[in-house]
Amino acid sequence: MTSFDAIVIGGGHNGLTAAATLAKSGRKVLLLEAAGELGGAARTEEFAPGFRVSTAHLLNRLHPEVVRTLELEKHGLVLPKGQLAPSIALSRDGKPLTLHGAYGESLSGASAPEAAAWQELRAQLLRYAGILKPLLTRRPPDLGNMSLMEISAFAMTGLSLRRLGKEDMRDFLRMLLMNVSDVADEHQEDDRLKGLLAFDATLGSHLGPRSPTSLLGLYYRLAGEIGAQPGAQALPAGGMGAVVAAIERAAKAAGVSIRTEAPVAKILVEKGRSVGVVLASGEEIRARTVVSGINPRSTFLDLVGTREIDTGFVRRIKNIRMKGDAAKLHLALDRPPEFLGVDAAGHRGRLVIAPSADHVERAFNPAKYGEFSPEPVMEITLPSLADPTLAPDGACVVSAVVQYAPYALKEGWEAGKPKFLAAIMARLELFAPGVGKLVRHAELLTPADIEARYRMPGGHWHHGELQADQMLMSRPALGAAGYDTPVDGLFLCGAGSHPGGGISGVPGLNAARRIIEMRG
Repeated sequence: MTSFDAIVIGGGHNGLTAAATLAKSGRKVLLLEAAGELGGAARTEEFAPGFRVSTAHLLNRLHPEVVRTLELEKHGLVLPKGQLAPSIALSRDGKPLTLHGAYGESLSGASAPEAAAWQELRAQLLRYAGILKPLLTRRPPDLGNMSLMEISAFAMTGLSLRRLGKEDMRDFLRMLLMNVSDVADEHQEDDRLKGLLAFDATLGSHLGPRSPTSLLGLYYRLAGEIGAQPGAQALPAGGMGAVVAAIERAAKAAGVSIRTEAPVAKILVEKGRSVGVVLASGEEIRARTVVSGINPRSTFLDLVGTREIDTGFVRRIKNIRMKGDAAKLHLALDRPPEFLGVDAAGHRGRLVIAPSADHVERAFNPAKYGEFSPEPVMEITLPSLADPTLAPDGACVVSAVVQYAPYALKEGWEAGKPKFLAAIMARLELFAPGVGKLVRHAELLTPADIEARYRMPGGHWHHGELQADQMLMSRPALGAAGYDTPVDGLFLCGAGSHPGGGISGVPGLNAARRIIEMRG
């Protein structure tokens, strides 16, 4: 029987980060991945002959501490320097609005008064996201048993809030649980800009811009950074798979043993503590610590089993909201499309179809009733322009996140997928005339497809809604916050734990540090 200090379940970027960090502390670590490749939704895959893409397609959250701790640049990660992707709010009249630099350091395509109002709002949003940022990058505090370090961190957050000044502090508290549509209406007039803010605040969530607390989604986005530039985003060379590859190399250099095609069937629990795992093949592997980088519901209900945990905790895990609303579209095109009014530099950025906040709200309405939006909103990138190796010479890859596509479609996705694809292509045609004639192959992944391909229940990339009641000390549920669980020796390190999804590595890094702190 093989034995390790720690077994990590799941070879996504968080599982790899946790494994590498634990191994660097001198532990003997085994990482088990059910699929044939590492990386989960961040791996770069071929979806048509010669065309490759990642389901996760933009880098905007990889935490500098993860890069530093794992020495990722030494392991081949090339972080974009001065080549940040602009955000372009498309318009049917061919007059797009563009946010340049790190989330709109400058604005083009808008009037001078609108640009000035944007700079004021942007500065305010970044200040307020900066207050929340420490809470989103550290282990959430245990309110009933706070350590001196946690008390100090809370005190620093309070001090930062006081430093805002009385008026700014009052506005921060007023806006904290507001919806993004009302905030945009207070400061901006341009529907294109308000549509972009509404889209970014609700991307990946079962929320519309008028839903209470939807502004939190925008704060979460702005708390991310690239190279100390908050809100920045980029298309990494090699796709997101290049980020995973660098973390994998760091893990192997630290001594992590990695096994793919090794699905875990059960987490072994003896006398209330985890002691290892059993693979689907029947092989038993023992370890002092087990770390799960997969969905919390799968971890507790499928691998641990309800007999090992109390009924109240089981109920809370079952009640985690994690039904995705975002689909992913991949197109293999004969040549790059031409979006109305967008220059060559703009085509290398992120192109957003969300004409107004009201349009985003109308797109959300059908999802409440199990229907897809007939006029969906979407974020589009052309990754092969940044990395020509992703497509054959002269050809192009289109990668788009599309909302709203309910996980449980009322008519079923077998019947609904062709109709939804037709609706998406009709929208694209309005903003990139002739794009339909360029298509060699189209792949549409609904939330149900994402669930099946990446073993992601509900097809939700955060492994659970990122809303006020499922954040911080309540993520993923009371009793399993802060990476600890009710089962001694079992820890969480995936997107379902604090602070949530996106390619950040923060859950993996924080979980590993918690284990090192607790287990010596």
